[in-house]
Amino acid sequence: MQRVHLTRDGYEKLVEELEQLKTVKRRSISSAIEHARSLGDLKENAEYHSAKEAMALNEKKVRELEDTLSRAEIIDESKISKDKAYLGAKLKLVDVDTNEEMSYCLVGTEEADPVAGMISITSPVGKALLGHKVDDIIEITVPAGLLKYKIVEIGR
Repeated sequence: MQRVHLTRDGYEKLVEELEQLKTVKRRSISSAIEHARSLGDLKENAEYHSAKEAMALNEKKVRELEDTLSRAEIIDESKISKDKAYLGAKLKLVDVDTNEEMSYCLVGTEEADPVAGMISITSPVGKALLGHKVDDIIEITVPAGLLKYKIVEIGR
């Protein structure tokens, strides 16, 4: 059974999402099924079939989250070097070519959200940044070409 590495925030967000799916969403779907049943013949009732499909998808997501949380290992940031880029590190980078500044947080796969600046340590950028220190220049080959970043700050 493979462990899932999560930050404390990531773990709490997954617990919240699971609770939402098990309570609010289940009740909502149950109400939709009950309403659809009241409309009559279930064989040709599109609302009923749609609600049943929503229920199946919700239950699948519940099982996935329960599995993830059962394998979760919350990263103890006090045991991780604060001067290097590791899981949970908040990095401020500068693009060497454009001088553009950006911020990323290195997270596990389950927490990744590139739009929000949460980069998975298994992604090409995340892998390349791991273990580096402030002032290191990292060259990363991605499908769009070569990226060159300088780490200007590491925080937790």
